[in-house]
Amino acid sequence: MKKLEFVNKTNPAISLVVLAAIAMPGVWQQAHAEAEPESGLMAVKYLHYQDSQPGLKRIKVDSPSAYLLLPLSSQWAVEGSAVVDSVSGASPRYHTAISSASMMNDERKAGDVKLTRYGQRSAVSVGLSRSNEHDYASNAGSVDARISSDDNNRTWNIGFGFSSDKINPVNQLVVNQRKRTRELIFGITQAWTARDLLQLNLSVSRGKGYYDDPYKVLDTRPGFRNQTTLLGRWNHHFAESGSTLRSSYRLYHDSNGINAHNIQLEWVKPVNARLTLTPVLRYYTQSAARFYFDPVYNPSYGEPYPKGYDPANQASFISLDQRLSAFGALTLGLKADYRLDDLWSIDAKLESYKQRGNWRIGGGSPGLAAFNATSVMFGANRKF
Repeated sequence: MKKLEFVNKTNPAISLVVLAAIAMPGVWQQAHAEAEPESGLMAVKYLHYQDSQPGLKRIKVDSPSAYLLLPLSSQWAVEGSAVVDSVSGASPRYHTAISSASMMNDERKAGDVKLTRYGQRSAVSVGLSRSNEHDYASNAGSVDARISSDDNNRTWNIGFGFSSDKINPVNQLVVNQRKRTRELIFGITQAWTARDLLQLNLSVSRGKGYYDDPYKVLDTRPGFRNQTTLLGRWNHHFAESGSTLRSSYRLYHDSNGINAHNIQLEWVKPVNARLTLTPVLRYYTQSAARFYFDPVYNPSYGEPYPKGYDPANQASFISLDQRLSAFGALTLGLKADYRLDDLWSIDAKLESYKQRGNWRIGGGSPGLAAFNATSVMFGANRKF
């Protein structure tokens, strides 16, 4: 899993095509057939997130959100969500070093809407989203189509998404910098047996514009970022116990030189007719960006200048951002869903994330403080 990213606003926004076409399990997204929804759904969620390094609490996020799915007719449905993120704390200016200049408070407001038309064995969706905070604004859109085979055992999907971002950091290092991203996704979902569901998705993203982090020391990145992601899923249902094993593997590569692997296992276990528990185990590993420098500092200039640094002849691209380092990470989680009646249900989810350089397969970046994060989410849902 990629570490929750609340501070680095130069990362490309995830376009709606990922949520709509790839059907990633998230706060609201649920994989579903191409049939129109039989009922509406209202939901509210509340997320609390806190990360830390030894002896220091860093970023804290409190995030309430709401979701609505509304069938308009037998062929049309509209859905949308809104979220407010309140972010505060300390973000490292380089590697894992904290200073008074690293303190921040911010609020992000975001919303999206998607309109879907359902055919006999197909669905076409168009979506728009907007995210805004005091120094960063993003607009995104998507269109995707899904079509199923005559026996409904196979579904193909294709989607296109785009985003356009504007960056205005409070330090005024840059003004009205732009970044644009385009994304294309292809996928297939196959019911292999009565108990096995397979899915394979390939997405390609091309971005161009401002990728530097204006709040970090010595951070100059290429003006483009190309990303390729291959995602495979296998869900197996155990009829005897009613449980389901959901497994996934994601392979990622980008033009910065980062190669990443993500393996996730979820065990969906019905305890009784009302309660379902889902433990989660996730392992993530990535290589460092080719322009990332380890915390080995120049004896003449001192921190944060890396060894070999020469102001008269410095590298074209450089970053001391620990998120671009080589590391491995483990996530343990548990989700509980409880159905109150035929209309109401509530849920809660707890996840603990730990990141270390030496947990990367093949060895990671040295000299970085350990990173830990905890997130708690509560939600309530009502059909109508």
